[in-house]
Amino acid sequence: MGMADIAEVLWRDFLNHNPNNPAWADRDRFVLSNGHGSMLIYSLLHLTGYDLPIEELKNFRQLHSKTPGHPEVGYTAGVETTTGPLGQGIANAVGMAIAEKTLAAQFNRPGHDIVDHYTYAFMGDGCMMEGISHEVCSLAGTLKLGKLVAFYDDNGISIDGHVEGWFTDDTAKRFEAYGWHVVRGVDGHDADAIKRAVEEARAVTDKPSLLMCKTIIGFGSPNKAGTHDSHGAPLGDAEIALTREALGWKHAPFDIPSDIYAQWDAKEAGQAKEAAWNEKFAAYAKAFPQEAAEFTRRMKGEMPSDFDAKANEFIAKLQANPAKIASRKASQNAIEAFGPLLPEFLGGSADLAPSNLTLWSGSKPINEDAAGNYIHYGRARVRYDRYRQRYRAARRLPAVHLHLPDVRGIRAYAVRMAALMKQRQVMVYTHDSIGSGRRRPDSPAGRAGGFPARDPEHVHLASV
Repeated sequence: MGMADIAEVLWRDFLNHNPNNPAWADRDRFVLSNGHGSMLIYSLLHLTGYDLPIEELKNFRQLHSKTPGHPEVGYTAGVETTTGPLGQGIANAVGMAIAEKTLAAQFNRPGHDIVDHYTYAFMGDGCMMEGISHEVCSLAGTLKLGKLVAFYDDNGISIDGHVEGWFTDDTAKRFEAYGWHVVRGVDGHDADAIKRAVEEARAVTDKPSLLMCKTIIGFGSPNKAGTHDSHGAPLGDAEIALTREALGWKHAPFDIPSDIYAQWDAKEAGQAKEAAWNEKFAAYAKAFPQEAAEFTRRMKGEMPSDFDAKANEFIAKLQANPAKIASRKASQNAIEAFGPLLPEFLGGSADLAPSNLTLWSGSKPINEDAAGNYIHYGRARVRYDRYRQRYRAARRLPAVHLHLPDVRGIRAYAVRMAALMKQRQVMVYTHDSIGSGRRRPDSPAGRAGGFPARDPEHVHLASV
């Protein structure tokens, strides 16, 4: 209820999408990082014409429905990513923005911008308090992700009440320090103010933008708006009746007038936008046939035609002449062999490249060249687990990252989310050795045993 006005402006005036084809390659991405507000995105998807009938909204949070309690990719058409624990969604959004920037640098040519879309994210106080948001938003600023726009639902309320007792950060200064463009004092219930803020954010191309939106949680509820009572508990029949009266809504529950459906329906406009992009891509394919074929291959998730033969040749040579080398060195040798075969290859490390040997002869850091294939994450071990997931999803490619075997806490959530979303990716965790105990006791061996519990069917890893 508190972000409904913001959502209406974004989805009706700015978001480029096609309900007829939720997988359109150059659509804008929308991420509800504060995923507990999932009924908002379900309402948006229903109204704009996605395959989400009103019956599914009535079955909210019921077994086998398309409207689970938090958005889950694969269950609901139009949901871009599973937003589980708070903060994970904004990390996903950063990964999507990285994908847009790198793909644009790799494929766009003068007069032919086939990759040109925005990533929008909704965040709440909980997302801001989570440590992962500090890590991912810091790197987003460093990488100058100008196509990333985040909306902060600044309502000052969390489950326990007013946040002043446990959250007194100056969020605007925090994000400015990260290198973000910050739009302060946006009235989250003023459509014109919201529209001006989005336009300002889109005009800034060298920084991600944060829109500080002052909102009222439970907007419209006469007795519970602005209080934690409207955070997660039902309003109750009596308060619902008062809210409907206050908002002037006289229709029966789940009864939406045809004129409102007509105003919201985005199928025709979305089809026209995708058709215009298809024409643009056809012109691109005519001018740059090789690049167009490569882009199409990646979007289909197909491997290069010669990959199997060359990979098997490399493996056969290793089997014929086995060598006793450190597993991290063996990993680097594999990267050296497979990297040139996979133009979509992306890797990264948390300030440990000389130790875990993630750099290879073809490495090109994306902070130096946006068309590159390597991310220096710095000393942030959480963030690359989440970037990897949505970078992979946006580019439809296998992404390989190597890092220390710390699978506790928030990173365990990231691994679990990857499993739930059935992401095609390789995780290589280094330093899982009894030898590490000589350095310090907080780097124990055998942490790989914790991974199958995340999802034994969908987690595949190497512990070296």
